[in-house]
Amino acid sequence: MGELSLPLILDRSAVKAAHERIKQNVHRTPVVTSTTLSDLASTPQSAEALVGTQYEGATPARPKFRLFFKCENYQRIGAFKSRGAFHALSRLSPAQLAKGVVTHSSGNHAQALALAARTHGIKAYIVMPTISTPSKIAATKGYGAEVIFSGSTSQEREAVVEDVINKTSATLVPPYDHPDIILGQGTMALELEEQVRDMVMEDASLSLHGKRGTTTIDGQTMMNGDSGQTRETSHATFAGHLDAVIAPLGGGGMLSGIAIALHGTGTRVFGAEPSFGGADDGRRGLEANKRITTVKTLTIADGLRTPVGIINWTVISDKSKVKGVFSVTEEQILLAMRLVIERMKVFVEPSAVVGLAACLYDEGFRKIVEQEASDEGWDVGIVLSGGNTTLEAISKMFATEDKLVERAEAKVGKNGQRIAENVAG
Repeated sequence: MGELSLPLILDRSAVKAAHERIKQNVHRTPVVTSTTLSDLASTPQSAEALVGTQYEGATPARPKFRLFFKCENYQRIGAFKSRGAFHALSRLSPAQLAKGVVTHSSGNHAQALALAARTHGIKAYIVMPTISTPSKIAATKGYGAEVIFSGSTSQEREAVVEDVINKTSATLVPPYDHPDIILGQGTMALELEEQVRDMVMEDASLSLHGKRGTTTIDGQTMMNGDSGQTRETSHATFAGHLDAVIAPLGGGGMLSGIAIALHGTGTRVFGAEPSFGGADDGRRGLEANKRITTVKTLTIADGLRTPVGIINWTVISDKSKVKGVFSVTEEQILLAMRLVIERMKVFVEPSAVVGLAACLYDEGFRKIVEQEASDEGWDVGIVLSGGNTTLEAISKMFATEDKLVERAEAKVGKNGQRIAENVAG
């Protein structure tokens, strides 16, 4: 079987090397701020909002946030997945490239690999479930890939991939559970921290930490305060330095990449995922101290309908790299999505806003910010991971306030049966 080579280490220097390899092929996506959303996140929730939760009857948290949004919805193919795909192909030998690449995906990874393959002038074989949405199938074909259909279960998809490899000797490029993919996705964190630093050095009012002196991290000069440290000495707190980054968690390629990129910088890393139908396998796995291997859910955050990968779990379960994972409801995802679209004028898919939803509505996360940041608050980077949805899909989601409308994909099988199957993004 054709397989990607494995790098020796997963650390910040490896992410920097990955960025050098791919920066000519990916966009340096913008970082934007929103005073409205920062103020909303800094407003205590109502007592009614906490009814039915473990915080019912407790005094609502009073965190202070300044939010910085990394807009990967403006990335090539409309999502962060291009980073991992281009990095994976950059590490293939000429002999491997000549035989093409293959993957199984119903979503953004399919399009990302197809684009990367076209850029390298090689063949891409994309195995997609027959229940994939027509727009995603068309987009993948539009990048020149050969789409091969399969059933919706992981066993069916993997069997078709194996058949393609046997016939073509193509190299398998997994959607998320591989070091090359992880390192590629982590490159967004390098950009995010540099962009925030530059923004705050130009306008110190963007940061909750105000104007301060300077310090040096990774050879970069940054502004800091008298001590430059919080109660936890590994966590720097100064203008231009993010106190935390929160990113969506599905298979975990992006979150683990970000965690590796920011490890040792003093920036805390958190994950967010939907709770509907057991989609919060990351959070539940951390509670049980064991990776959950199967996810079957119809959450509207369809890009996160997959279990955390094996390699990614070793990073995400490491408390020194990922401080915690939080989950949000379907209603909270839609509320956050509406805010981003209407207040920020940024077009996003549901999966992209779970991090913002956690800042706005997850009382556990909000209490952490209140307790650890005290009166000063946190500058928080939020990854908006993608924008691959349609007006039709969005209109259905917001068609009624009483009942959420599920997305078309992963609902009906070939024979009309209802299916909830984890599908790689």
